[in-house]
Amino acid sequence: MHDDLDAVLRERRRLLAVAYRMTGTLADAEDVVQETFVRWYRQTDAERDAILNLGAWLTTVASRISLDLLTSARKRREQYVGQWLPEPVPSDAFADSGRFSASSREITDPLERVSFDDSVSTALLVVLESMTPSERVAFVLHDIFDVPFPEIAEILDRSPAAVRQLATSARRHVRENRATAVPRAEHDRVVRAFRTATLTGGVEELIRVLAPDVELRSDGGGVVRAALNIVSGADRVARFLLGIAQKNPQLEAAELQTGDGLAFLFRAEGDVASVMNFAVEDGRISRVWIVLNPAKLTSWRGGSDGEDAAVSGGPGTPDVDESRTF
Repeated sequence: MHDDLDAVLRERRRLLAVAYRMTGTLADAEDVVQETFVRWYRQTDAERDAILNLGAWLTTVASRISLDLLTSARKRREQYVGQWLPEPVPSDAFADSGRFSASSREITDPLERVSFDDSVSTALLVVLESMTPSERVAFVLHDIFDVPFPEIAEILDRSPAAVRQLATSARRHVRENRATAVPRAEHDRVVRAFRTATLTGGVEELIRVLAPDVELRSDGGGVVRAALNIVSGADRVARFLLGIAQKNPQLEAAELQTGDGLAFLFRAEGDVASVMNFAVEDGRISRVWIVLNPAKLTSWRGGSDGEDAAVSGGPGTPDVDESRTF
């Protein structure tokens, strides 16, 4: 029993990696993993002995729980105060969780491929929110974790052919709604130019680094003050951001790396206040995401808070580059 339990716990990090991409928050992912462990624990000895592949069994259970959670989450999101955003996590939060195998990959178009690191980006997770629960499960399991279609079919109680169609539909969502990926160096260059522009305090300087149709979403969860609606257009976004800077001169910024690339963590009097990350297209910032909801910032806090919320065995305090105030 002790050896079995150790084997189950060794799967924790990978299960969190799967569940986070399914649900978009570490808190929900933790709930999924805990419920998965409970269901394993409730098995009889005979039932446990009948499990031929522990990792596959746990993944199947976690995926089914995630599917149920995604279905109920849609109703919860409708009642959410303001804009709902996925929880930003450090780029290496699940670095050693790994894929299952490469044998099931059947994607020939490189534009449709999603790198393992990119799969924790806000840009992709926002698109995943637009999918049906079944599409999301099929996409995450097959395109990110290389789970074969027949295994996903058992999870979704559909035929392999139907699951293949779900994955195809999900890729269409990604292709149509996600910005074209740019090299990480280009992304970071544009974000640093944005940072320099915000420090000058000039609207025109900031507008020059923003796409004309840029959109800004901020998530306070009804707990912290945030814009309830999307802020659209370069002029409005620039004035909104500069207004925040003027009203909050105590904010201190630090560079950090997320799945999207360079981002900023803001602290107020030493406490983590928000994480701001970006999408870049054609040399300008096209999307700004600001997460202020304290429940979605635990990964970025040092000490025990960060260790409790981050993936078990992962970094408790993410690497950040201290910088100037907003």
